[in-house]
Amino acid sequence: MSGAHVGTDASPDDWDAHWDSFAETAGRNPAQAYRRRLVLSLLARHGAPPRRYLDVGSGQGDLAVAVANRWPSAEIAGVELSRRGVDIAAAKVPRGRFVQFDLLSDQAPPAAFAASATHATCSEVLEHVDEPVALLRGARRWLGPGALLVVTVPGGPMSAFDRHVGHRRHYTTGGLTTLLEAAGFSLLECGGAGFPVFNVYRRAVIARGDRLVTDVDATSAVPLSARVAMGVFGGLLTASPTRGRRGWQLYAAARLVEPRR
Repeated sequence: MSGAHVGTDASPDDWDAHWDSFAETAGRNPAQAYRRRLVLSLLARHGAPPRRYLDVGSGQGDLAVAVANRWPSAEIAGVELSRRGVDIAAAKVPRGRFVQFDLLSDQAPPAAFAASATHATCSEVLEHVDEPVALLRGARRWLGPGALLVVTVPGGPMSAFDRHVGHRRHYTTGGLTTLLEAAGFSLLECGGAGFPVFNVYRRAVIARGDRLVTDVDATSAVPLSARVAMGVFGGLLTASPTRGRRGWQLYAAARLVEPRR
């Protein structure tokens, strides 16, 4: 699948295909850059710096790159369902360890990763799965005692592009809190960041409708008009706060709860 352009015929869950089609768009997306800043701030304000970091649903590795740059001494790892995603991430972070693995399976983690991570992220993943609680419970087996987990998920309405890449649901802060607690985590904070700029950006994406999907799929490159818009929103999001209640970029930080003996 590497290097092939697959277009709109790809299944919403075919991330081997999506990473080939959308890698450039994802790299330029101002929402992605904003999320990375948000995630780094959450990791930094809850305890010690990461020693062993795990990216749950590591995709093409951009978040792992950001963590590796921020904390050069941290061990970097990622777990991802897509083989193509693992390959791209491994090329971006050569010192990292990226594993293709289905967290919804009953398989135990590889021994080198079991109960290991001190810090983990799960960014823009849970909206893609039918059983998010089960996925987080699967991820628990990769985390060490008291590990910090940082999560981001989308809030607000869905766009045509969201549906195209397999979003099942968008969240509220209450729904995200309930999800984390059901999966065995103790909430530290939860909110909605980026208001008002992030919400305006999302409204622009929603207004673009199916044309956004067509533009990206037709060329495998970002059109000039989209690059200009992304640049404008990128500048505005750089100054947007990483805490809040009304923004459509939802976030949470939580600790792994130790099982009762």
